[in-house]
Amino acid sequence: MVLGTGLICSVIGGLFGAVVLMTSAPLLAEVAMNFSSFEYFWLAAMGLSATVMVSQGSQAKGALAMCLGLFLSTIGVDITLGFPRFTFGNVDLLNGISFIPAMIGVFGISEVLRNVMQQGGSQFTVARVQAGKLFSGVGKRIYKYKLNMLRSAPLGTFIGILPGAGADIAAWIAYAISKKASKEPEKYGKGSIEAITDASTANNACLAGDWVPALVFGIPGDSITAVVIGVLFMKGLRPGPMIFQTQPEIVYAVYFAFIFANLLLIPFGWVAIKSSAQMLKVPKNILIPAILLFCIAGTFAINNDVFDIIILAVLGVIGFFMERNGYPVAPIVLGLVLGPILEQNFMTSMIKSDWNLTLFFVRPIGALLGAITIAIWFFPFLTPLLERTKKKNNGPGQ
Repeated sequence: MVLGTGLICSVIGGLFGAVVLMTSAPLLAEVAMNFSSFEYFWLAAMGLSATVMVSQGSQAKGALAMCLGLFLSTIGVDITLGFPRFTFGNVDLLNGISFIPAMIGVFGISEVLRNVMQQGGSQFTVARVQAGKLFSGVGKRIYKYKLNMLRSAPLGTFIGILPGAGADIAAWIAYAISKKASKEPEKYGKGSIEAITDASTANNACLAGDWVPALVFGIPGDSITAVVIGVLFMKGLRPGPMIFQTQPEIVYAVYFAFIFANLLLIPFGWVAIKSSAQMLKVPKNILIPAILLFCIAGTFAINNDVFDIIILAVLGVIGFFMERNGYPVAPIVLGLVLGPILEQNFMTSMIKSDWNLTLFFVRPIGALLGAITIAIWFFPFLTPLLERTKKKNNGPGQ
C-alpha cells in the first residue's frame, strides 16, 4: 500500500510539474533572450553554488567535489587561447574528459565497487510485495492528504527550477516541512503514509522543474538533466532560449514526454514494483558482474574508444573512495557540465569589458543573480553566527 501511494503521488506531482514547465519555460525564454555572457556566468556560478549548499553532509566536502569536476572540465584544449591544458602529452586528452564515461564511472562503477566491498551475504534482502493490494485504499489516502500534495507539488517544482538542487533535495525539504506541520510527527521514519505523500509528490514535481533552467538557459537543474544536456551537446543540439525558435519540435517533444511518461508510470510502476523483488533474488555474484559489463559496453559504444574505458575505471575508483569518505559525487558531474559554460562566459565577459570586474554588476539582472550567488557563498558562514547571536540573546538560563 505504501508503494502504491508513493507511485500515484509521484504521477500527480509529475503532471503538476509538467504543466508548470509548459507554462513558465516559454515566458522565461523571452527574458533569457536579453541575457549576455554576464548573466550566463552568474547562472552557472549560482548553479554550482547551490549544488554545494544542498550537498548531503559537509558543504566543504561538496565544494571539494565540485572543484574536482571543474578541474576535469579544464582538461583538454583551452576554450579561449587554444592551448593544451593538463594533457601531459597524452593525445587522447586533447578532447577533454568525455562526459558520459565520467558520469557512468562516478555513479555506476563506484556503486559496483561499493557492493563488491560490502560485507555480508551473496544476496540482497528482498521484501515481499503483494501486487494485488498495491493500490488498495490509495484514493482515500490521497483525499485525506490532498493539502499535503497541494503544498509539496509547487514546492518541488520551485526547488527543481533552482539550478543544482534536484529531486532528492526537494523530497527531503518536503519531508521536513511535512513533519513540522503534521499532527503525528512521531510516526515519521516509521512508515508514515503522510511522509510518503509529501516526499513522492515533491520528488516527481521537481523532475519537470529541473528542465526549466535546462531548456531556457542550457544549465542543468540536477545531475540527471546534466546527463541529458551532455547527450544533446554530443548530438549537436544546444539547449537555450533560441531552441524555442530554432528547434521547437525538441521542446514539444519534452512536453509530450513528461505527460506521457507520468501517465505510463502507473502501469510500468506496477510492473517494476512487482518484478524488482524478483530481480533482487539474483545472487550478487551474477548481478554485479552483469552491471559492470553493461557499464563498460555502454561507455565504449559512445565513441568506440578504449581510452573512455580508462576514464570510466579511474573516475569509478575516485567516486568509490569519495563516497566512502563522505564526499558527494553529484557535484563532480555538475562541475564537469557547468565548467565550460562558466569559463567561456567568464572569459568572454572579461575580454569585452577590458578586464573590468565591476561590469558584472552593471546590468540589473546580472547584478541580481550576482547578489544571490554571493549570498549563497556567505550563507554557511552566517548561519553559525546567527545561531550564536540567538543563544546569546536568549541568555544562559532560558
